[in-house]
Amino acid sequence: MFVSTDIHCHVLPGIDDGSPDVNTSVELIEGMKQWGIRRIIASPHVTFGTFPNTPDTVAPARTALQNELDARGIEIELSNSAEYRIDDLFAEQLDKGILMPLPDNYLLIENSFIQEPWNIDNLVFELQVKGFRPILAHPERYAYYYAHKGRYKALHDAGLMFQINFLSLAGHYGRNEKRFAEYLIEQGYVDFVGTDIHRRSHIAAISDYLCTKDYKRHRDALANRVLNDRL
Repeated sequence: MFVSTDIHCHVLPGIDDGSPDVNTSVELIEGMKQWGIRRIIASPHVTFGTFPNTPDTVAPARTALQNELDARGIEIELSNSAEYRIDDLFAEQLDKGILMPLPDNYLLIENSFIQEPWNIDNLVFELQVKGFRPILAHPERYAYYYAHKGRYKALHDAGLMFQINFLSLAGHYGRNEKRFAEYLIEQGYVDFVGTDIHRRSHIAAISDYLCTKDYKRHRDALANRVLNDRL
């Protein structure tokens, strides 16, 4: 893999729809290490009503995983941020000042898959005023942008950075997700990549993808442009 830092994955055990337990987390990380990943910034979901995570819920999961990695002698640099759904819980945690940003105050945010948040333009500006550098997780997966490509340009021009998924490039979600991930690459809008690993099947899908001509083509287009390893 042409990056050694993953900024988007769900490997912390038992706190979202990713890894259910420590043993699975270790298995996922061992698979990621096979690709050359050496640094993982886990990004558990923070969503109203389903995964109301806070620093207090994330810390024990991270500690349990780190302890198991240490006990097995598995060397990986593990830290965490979060993937924030734009919803009322996010607004509440932003007001309370308890967000968990990436290094250099980058912040991974996620749209609803049903419709674009009505306040996203103002939110991007507000986050920037507060010193954050917002990154939109997997913009290629929001189908409502497919007929409105101009929104990609408007949002990116406004300073909202984009992170696409390796699983999208692998075709794991479907043709449209792959096509629009490639479109974002062609337009020069991709600032970060992520695995978005949740489960064992994702490890298998990315492992297969890394052996393809598509991967080599994507690597050549992105290798010197994405910022993962500069955090």
